[in-house]
Amino acid sequence: MACKPCPCRELPVEEHLERWELMLDGTFGEGEAVVRVKTDLTHPNPAVRDWPALRIIDPEKHPHPRPEVREKGYRVWPLYNFACGIDDHLMGITHIIRGKEHMTNEIRQRYMYAHFGWHYPEAIHYGRLRITGAVLSKSKIVGGVQKGLFTGWDDVRLATLRALRRRGITPEAVRRLMLEIGPKPADITISWENLYAINRKIIDPVANRYFFVWEPIELEVVKLPPDLPLVVELPLHPDDPGRGKRTLELTASGDKAKFLIAGPDARDMAEGAVFRLIGLFNAQVLKAGGDKIVAEFHSQAVEVAKELKVPLIHWLPAEGNLEVEVLRPDGTVEGLGEPNLAREQTGSLVQLVRYGFGRVDEVAEGFVRICYAHK
Repeated sequence: MACKPCPCRELPVEEHLERWELMLDGTFGEGEAVVRVKTDLTHPNPAVRDWPALRIIDPEKHPHPRPEVREKGYRVWPLYNFACGIDDHLMGITHIIRGKEHMTNEIRQRYMYAHFGWHYPEAIHYGRLRITGAVLSKSKIVGGVQKGLFTGWDDVRLATLRALRRRGITPEAVRRLMLEIGPKPADITISWENLYAINRKIIDPVANRYFFVWEPIELEVVKLPPDLPLVVELPLHPDDPGRGKRTLELTASGDKAKFLIAGPDARDMAEGAVFRLIGLFNAQVLKAGGDKIVAEFHSQAVEVAKELKVPLIHWLPAEGNLEVEVLRPDGTVEGLGEPNLAREQTGSLVQLVRYGFGRVDEVAEGFVRICYAHK
């Protein structure tokens, strides 16, 4: 700290070599001698001044965990900067990519490289990456898993790679985001939406569509035309007709049919309002509020819905649906899904229409669990 040399700094090389042998043969004990790299004692950063390169570790007091190394009886061991600096040279490393907390280490190692006459690799330093609202601390995650706060490293509430994969965030999305951010020395905080926007473009073309209704409310539509088909075919993907269709069967009796719609959609309905059941027909609300919505058939053409700019409502038949559990980072949502969803395999990427994308986590008899990815 005083920027003054210690007495041994000016000793002749021969005496330094003798002291080196005393380190190796056990004459010097732990903490009694170190090897330092000569730098600049006036350097503004005290951590750079004559930094320590090797130290003594008594093999009797602190035996090495590997038996084959213990047998060697090594007493002198390299510290971080000496070890990494030598390794980088011996392995022919051309580019070093590491956190910005190692910028001082680069300064230290450059002195050593200059002594040896070596060319220092190109060093790229990056800052800490944070995601809004996410816990990235490994120690906190480990503690949470051990205490049972998290189900594991793939708990959907976490931002680990395992958790992202379980939710349907693709490796390519993570890769593209990293390339967009680039290695910058400044700390960066990104929004989840940055990642979601990239992932959405990747999985939208491959995710099959299915209806999912949460907080289900009964909808009864009356005055249906007698020729209304009771079996409806909907595309698995609206932009890929060749992928095939999925079939839903209406629960109808006479000129009436019962459906299930999502609670938020039901709460937004007012008497007299016109809406369209996706893939079916347009209807007008007769009675709203409570635990049931009553509407009457209005028209069938989708052009009418477009002209009136009516809301599109996804739906389910009143019977024969699957129980669906959606695991979200902010909690679990339970509801019902169309029977076709059971055809998907674990790991499949799907879109729950008007709800969001996700990854199938489990398929069982009458039950599907989906890990939510994003809208």
